[in-house]
Amino acid sequence: MTITGAQLKAAHELIGLSQLALAVQLQVGRWAIAEFEAGEATLSAEALDALKRALEAAGLEFFDGEPGVRLRKGK
Repeated sequence: MTITGAQLKAAHELIGLSQLALAVQLQVGRWAIAEFEAGEATLSAEALDALKRALEAAGLEFFDGEPGVRLRKGK
């Protein structure tokens, strides 16, 4: 499953992580995160996989449908 821009925005907001903090963790520019969330740019498959793994490790789970992300039960 691929993460959408809307899911990414909701995910980092759920755990209180800013775009900048997320960008630093992934070693990409903040603008790359902002443009992806706005649907104005794409991220590489490797970057999206790293994003998903990092956010899942922080206690999130992704699913199809709206909103497409939630805190894992027990977190």
